[in-house]
Amino acid sequence: MRACLLLLILLLGACAATPGRPPTAVPVSDAGLNAIHARIDAATARFDDALSLYKSGDAAGAASEFGTARAELGMLADECLALAGCDVRRVLAAQDALLERQGRHLAGATEDAEPIDAADATLAGEGDSPVLLVMPEAARTVAILNGRDLARVIEVNEPVKAALEEWLTWMRPQLLDSWENYQYMRHLMFPAYEKTGLPEALLFGILAKESGGRVHAVSRAGAAGPLQFMPATGARFGLNRGGRFDLRFDPAQSARASAEYLNERFAELNGSLTLALAAYNGGEGRIARLSGKGARDFWSSQVFNALPAETREYVPMVMAAAWLFLHPERYNLSLPQLDPSPLPVTLEREMSINELAVCLGQSGNPRGWFRHLRNLNPRWEAGQRLPAGTELELPGAAREAYLRQCQDGPLLALSRELHDARPPVAPAIARGGTVGGSHVVKKGDSLHSIARKHGCKVATIARANAVHGPKYLIRPGQRLELAGCARG
Repeated sequence: MRACLLLLILLLGACAATPGRPPTAVPVSDAGLNAIHARIDAATARFDDALSLYKSGDAAGAASEFGTARAELGMLADECLALAGCDVRRVLAAQDALLERQGRHLAGATEDAEPIDAADATLAGEGDSPVLLVMPEAARTVAILNGRDLARVIEVNEPVKAALEEWLTWMRPQLLDSWENYQYMRHLMFPAYEKTGLPEALLFGILAKESGGRVHAVSRAGAAGPLQFMPATGARFGLNRGGRFDLRFDPAQSARASAEYLNERFAELNGSLTLALAAYNGGEGRIARLSGKGARDFWSSQVFNALPAETREYVPMVMAAAWLFLHPERYNLSLPQLDPSPLPVTLEREMSINELAVCLGQSGNPRGWFRHLRNLNPRWEAGQRLPAGTELELPGAAREAYLRQCQDGPLLALSRELHDARPPVAPAIARGGTVGGSHVVKKGDSLHSIARKHGCKVATIARANAVHGPKYLIRPGQRLELAGCARG
């Protein structure tokens, strides 16, 4: 039976190999992507229907449902390849998941049984699939970490106690910001950890230390997103870079990638939480080498003393934040109870996130809504005016305020007036015989393309027009002064 099952997975897996994107791929809108994602979910739901039919004795109906789901995913993969900006890996991951679950049931296994041996899976050609590789080592770690009590894993030693003091003194505001930001994103991020059996406290600890719950955070080294993935590592775990939207900024996708990364490290590092966290910050190759792939503990002198100061500080800080998430009352820490229920709103008028934040003010939240609007709608730039009919996700209290005061009236007018205002810009002094002039931004322009066209540096145009990095946001219709450029 196992040989037949492996052959089945090999044959079906070969069909799911990643093909190349055709050179004629056309751009896809966000609505188009959402439609494809909804069809992926619908195809996956068909397999649950197939299981119900199988359990009721209707083997033929079950086979038909599963075949339809697999065919739909195959068609979706072809459609996705023809669309620039559509990540075909998401479709292939769904195919992997269906194949694994089908294999388990063909073998008579339950949903939570251990999968095919990693060695056998490698022989079958599936050794690189992040969906099929649920490592035994990770399963043991999950059993230890599962639930909210990490007492058997987190050792509250001197470094962790020192980190607790940091969080509870000058870093308390950052901890509370992280808590609030996480609560409004919890429905997006926690499911990935819950699905893999990893505790919520661990997710919060990493989020608090990495970004404070700011989805668009970018480090000097180039790490990005709420869980701070470097470009190469992000790409390895399905977080594309350079397309229409960098998935490192997507809370749900970054949490999924984080859970997969940690489980991969648990498998490599003998189930050690401290070493997995050290690898998250300091690089997996270095930690595997120093620890002998988990033979030596993070706190051992051979490992700890050989690490950079940033990593030595990072691990206890994450563990301390996770510990406080579990036991705030022990440390006189009050984590406010919020109502983060997300609700969609369809814009009645053209409006930017900045304008919406001004109009909402502090209604329902004494600290205002800007950060949560940004976190829940990461695909939109804050200053970009979105057309009427755009759907945004808002916390429930913010949605009520929008319906009450942001569809018309003085607050809407005020927000538009402030958005249209421009700070004064001192004219740049031309040097070396350069020519000035101006450029009206067109749809599709970027500061980099304008700089190339007019023979000047991005920084020169940015300074002259008060445009700030690292994103250098501009909008269609904006007039940019080109003083200091080679040609106007």
